[in-house]
Amino acid sequence: MALFFSLPTTLLLLLLLLLLSSCLLPPALPFTVIMSDSSTLVDGPQSGFSMNKYGFRTDIREQEAVYDIMKATGNDWATNIPDVCRGRWHGIECMPDKDNVYHVVSLSFGALSDDTAFPTCDPTHSYISPSITKLPHIRTLFFYRCFSYNPQPIPAFLGQLGPTLQTLVLRENGHVGSIPSELGNLTRLRVLDLHRNNLNHTIPISLGLIAGLRSLDLSGNKLTGSIPGLSFPSLNILDLSQNLLMGSIPPAVGTCHSLIKMDFSRNRLSGPIPDSIDGLKDLMLMDLSYNRLSGPLPISLRSLISLQALIIKGNPMGSDAIPSDGFDGMKGLMILILSNMNLHGSIPESLGRLTNLRVLHLDGNQFNGSIPVNFKYLKNLSELRLNDNRLIGSVPFGREMVWRMKRKLRLFNNPGLCYKAGSGLDEDSDSGIGVCDVPRPETGRSVQHLSTLERYVPRTFNVSSDAVFKISVPVGLIQLATLLLCTFTLM
Repeated sequence: MALFFSLPTTLLLLLLLLLLSSCLLPPALPFTVIMSDSSTLVDGPQSGFSMNKYGFRTDIREQEAVYDIMKATGNDWATNIPDVCRGRWHGIECMPDKDNVYHVVSLSFGALSDDTAFPTCDPTHSYISPSITKLPHIRTLFFYRCFSYNPQPIPAFLGQLGPTLQTLVLRENGHVGSIPSELGNLTRLRVLDLHRNNLNHTIPISLGLIAGLRSLDLSGNKLTGSIPGLSFPSLNILDLSQNLLMGSIPPAVGTCHSLIKMDFSRNRLSGPIPDSIDGLKDLMLMDLSYNRLSGPLPISLRSLISLQALIIKGNPMGSDAIPSDGFDGMKGLMILILSNMNLHGSIPESLGRLTNLRVLHLDGNQFNGSIPVNFKYLKNLSELRLNDNRLIGSVPFGREMVWRMKRKLRLFNNPGLCYKAGSGLDEDSDSGIGVCDVPRPETGRSVQHLSTLERYVPRTFNVSSDAVFKISVPVGLIQLATLLLCTFTLM
């Protein structure tokens, strides 16, 4: 027998069920996940706020060190915190050991966004305190825009944190001078990020001692010299862009088999792209743009089966043509930027077989011939630049493809290129090319096809040396003339 309840009764029952379910579920505790190889610390809550009631305490020496570090960044208020691991300061992470003593494992300064609650630094007089070396369990140091108006070198004493430090991030701090060779002592480091400072001199060879490094970002500095032949078997990210590096790309880069991103853009690198890159089977992004690289594109590019973005624009690669099968095998490629490279010859047909392409830039080269017909099968293409070349012939794209790309289809400055009426380009006045010439259909039969009248009506007559006209005779008139000829013959 079905039971029916009134609406107020039903709502009350639902509320009771929700309350009951919340009572049966255990309360959630905030935990942090920190990579660790140490057995002295155990994973626990992010802070000891709730656990200190049961006997946990913070190491007093580490607490004093944190007070010094906070004062050095202009955060004197922190000295009023009775227990740095017990408070709710989001810039510090602590973990307990087996004796219920909390240790500082992470310090973070600088607001990345409105969502981060890390303490900011006073940019006029902040500095990195040597008391950091008194934190024997520290794993992460993060400083972001902390010393912009008080530029200072990266302190060499950070190299003393080798036994524990795994992440060192000093982004956009205005650091000056060279990268201290002592950082090579941080043999357990996984992340080294010195992005956008004012660092100069060369990249220290000592960094090669950090065998387990997974991310190295030295971009946006003023580093000079050549790229050392370092080998990092576990490295996933290598970013040396926007520096003043010279010389060739070292072949040793091909031994970094775990690389996912390699960015050497906007330097002064020269010479060819080494064939050793064929060892980068996991590479997804390679940016070598705006250097001085030369020579043909290496055949080894075809071995990069995981590559999704290849950017080489702004390099004078020379006049060698790209083989028609030059991009076969790169099935995952989504972005290909080859602008302003002085490339000659025909556009390789293998590009039309890369069905995952989204963005293709071939502008500013010396490509000739026609656009490969198989380009019309690039159904995912949303941006295509072919402008400023020497292309000829008809554009092979259909209306749907043209409409999909809209203003991102650039064809101008190709004097011999044209489009067919009805392709969609005729509705785009900014395409920069004209409509292909189409023969006009004849409205009657030309007299040059009528052998009977050839001796009576001349095919052409010259009006001037610049123009020749054909005489076309309507069909009815032809029939009348034929009838008259027959009549005169019988008479």
